[in-house]
Amino acid sequence: MRILLTGTRGMLGSDLVEVLKKEHNLIKTNSNSFDVTNYKQCNEVVYNEKPDLIINPAAYTQVDKCEEEVELAYKVNALGPRNLAVICNQLNIPLLHISTDYVFDGTKETAYLEDDYKNPLGVYGKSKSLAEDYITALTNKYYIIRTSWLFGENGNNFIKTMLRLGKERDRLTVVNDQFGSPTYTKDLAKAISLLIKEPRYGIYHITNSEATSWYEFAKYIFNTVNYKVNVKPISTEEFKRPAPRPKYSVLDNRLLLLEGLPALRSYKEAVKDYLVNYI
Repeated sequence: MRILLTGTRGMLGSDLVEVLKKEHNLIKTNSNSFDVTNYKQCNEVVYNEKPDLIINPAAYTQVDKCEEEVELAYKVNALGPRNLAVICNQLNIPLLHISTDYVFDGTKETAYLEDDYKNPLGVYGKSKSLAEDYITALTNKYYIIRTSWLFGENGNNFIKTMLRLGKERDRLTVVNDQFGSPTYTKDLAKAISLLIKEPRYGIYHITNSEATSWYEFAKYIFNTVNYKVNVKPISTEEFKRPAPRPKYSVLDNRLLLLEGLPALRSYKEAVKDYLVNYI
């Protein structure tokens, strides 16, 4: 298959390149060569390259900055995917778009299913939710992949932050009332490569198995690398951040399993593999 891939310098995009290049012919793009907010440029590139599938992991993911740069967040996270949906519909090309657990408000207290009601809290979640709405309205052949708490070799993530702080300090405070499923971008990329083997269009939740809080996640990281750090739990209210976060955004991978595709391994196993490569 000939696949046009956006955001190939990013955390997920770079792992998608490594996984997909084994079986597919990749058209690798970045924000300079394929700016999703520039409809004319995107249309010209897609028309000339004639891909069989477009995969879009590109996004403005700095959640707190989105509260300050609202217009940029909506431009990249909502209007960009809308442009791709329109182009894909015109040329009859499937679109795979990466979305987020932040489309939910986190009040459900049990794992979110793919058809649960969306109610994003902040600008990041609202812009990503609007992208989903555009895609489902403007094209028929789509995969929307909601995932959460990503970590990988490229780009910043929670594990890298904890390792850096763990070297600098012997005491840390970490939020203990936000829950989710940490997801290794390599595992997510492999799941996507299996999903696209057939036209299994629709909305999917794909995360590593098991859930945790940021506090427990931090403790697990430090225990795994044998850092002696005293981690103190605090509440979301005590840890002031510009953007609101969902308290419970665990995603149930129901439809992935109904398709007969394998569940991703425990995030704990994935973290161990990641840390072997990182340290």
